[in-house]
Amino acid sequence: MNTPPPNGHIIDVRSIHKSYHTGEVEVRAVRGVSLAVLGGEFVCIMGASGSGKSTFMHVLGCLDRPDRGEYHLNGRDVARLPKSELARVRNEHIGFVFQAFNLLARTTIVDNVALPLMYQGVPRRERRTLAASMLERVGLGDRLHHHPNQLSGGQQQRVAIARALITQPLVLLADEPTGNLDSKTSVEIMALLQQLNREEGLTVVVVTHEPDIARYGTRHVVFKDGLISRDASNTRMANAHTELAELLRSRSAEEAESAAAAG
Repeated sequence: MNTPPPNGHIIDVRSIHKSYHTGEVEVRAVRGVSLAVLGGEFVCIMGASGSGKSTFMHVLGCLDRPDRGEYHLNGRDVARLPKSELARVRNEHIGFVFQAFNLLARTTIVDNVALPLMYQGVPRRERRTLAASMLERVGLGDRLHHHPNQLSGGQQQRVAIARALITQPLVLLADEPTGNLDSKTSVEIMALLQQLNREEGLTVVVVTHEPDIARYGTRHVVFKDGLISRDASNTRMANAHTELAELLRSRSAEEAESAAAAG
């Protein structure tokens, strides 16, 4: 991973404002928000629809620039960078995971994962080797030449996580990463994100409207009306690995009981 700045803040947002227009109506989506995220934190950004959390996520991901304020990413103010430089920052320093996976349907998963390295000019053989290693890391080393439609939703999200990690980003931004998944698969994905955060020190920021998903973060930041209404440590953080193991044991017991009844 990239080295964090001396003060430890991977993300340091200061008095960010962002508005957009719907017809003739100006919507002040983010209204003077300040937020600092230390390297190695697992932050869950929460809020109802229209609270400003998605607009703020776009600013954090350098997908959009704020109207006013400063955004320091790894010590560098990126708020006023031109589009071409913002694209480079996104490719090199930020990993993205989305609800819809955003995989290329006609491309093998190893080439999906390798795609960000192609934009960096990494030779094909090298980037495919690195992508294969990353897929092994997320438990899909035996599926390299499968296409997305040959995988389950949870497996596709693992591919998306591998793609997000291939550039060794400063921060992983996940926008509703479990929104298209069932409850068991959601826990599996959160267990993977917790593992990356705990064992490798990866800074993770998850945007979610689901309290059940926010339980797995170390910190909760709640948006309301374009402002942060609450920012607090999660003292009751859930362990996704433990919950997943309990869930699997429970389902195995139920299956055994059903088989015995049928016999």
